Amino acid sequence: MTIWTELSPLPFRVEYADANGVRTRALRAGDPEAPAVVFLHGTSGHLEAFTRNIAAHADYDVHAVDMLGHGYTGKPARPYEIADYVAHLLDYLDAVGVERAHVVGESLGGWVGARAAIEHPERVLSLQLLCAGGTVANPKVMDRIKSSTLQAVTSDDVDLTRRRLRLLMADDADATEELVEVRHAIYHAPDFVANVENLLSLQEMERRKRNLLRRGDLARITQPTLIVWGRQNPFGEVPEANAMHEAIGGSRLELFEDCGHWPQHEKAELYNPISLEFLRKAGN
Repeated sequence: MTIWTELSPLPFRVEYADANGVRTRALRAGDPEAPAVVFLHGTSGHLEAFTRNIAAHADYDVHAVDMLGHGYTGKPARPYEIADYVAHLLDYLDAVGVERAHVVGESLGGWVGARAAIEHPERVLSLQLLCAGGTVANPKVMDRIKSSTLQAVTSDDVDLTRRRLRLLMADDADATEELVEVRHAIYHAPDFVANVENLLSLQEMERRKRNLLRRGDLARITQPTLIVWGRQNPFGEVPEANAMHEAIGGSRLELFEDCGHWPQHEKAELYNPISLEFLRKAGN
């Protein structure tokens, strides 16, 4: 199975939107008249994190987006904080004419989606937190993210990119060679290399702490919320998921066995039906 064959059951397009001056790459598919579902990836990631989910969600207006400073989206030369990512998300929605969206966020994307739901509830129909970050500041995890990314970006050795991608997965086979090639090309684009410290800025303790989602913040989330977590998640343990679930009233928690940090990819056959059921219940 390749990215191409995963996407081939439906028409799709990759396009660039002007999100308040930031050239933003997005994969668009599905029904433009249906409610929008926006997929947001993790730190140093890109929209290809969701290629196993696009076709399954084709009854919706699907947007998989390269976030600010990531993938092939524009890279303003400043350290990014969560408010910057949220502003970019809203600018993208404005640019493509989406008033409200179901937001699906993996890792950093979940952090951004949660903050958007809290601060701009009128724009977020429902929220999915897939191994979401942003509730703790664990120095060992932060260093693992930063050091593994910098090693892969500053060396042309493709095996370092392979190791960085495999770090996300419980099973190395899910870090396909095609994904490795996609990520290696992104990691070694000149603008990405020049900007990598900015997109890793939330791995610095002081900046991370002032951006954290506290329990009181999570309690302000009123949208329907689905939390999905891999029991082998290398960047966050199950108690973090339990704490989110307890803090967000009415939320639903799903724990996946034999799964790391990309549940939507590693366990697509489990995740997609759960997501679709959740979206149907969440409504418009």
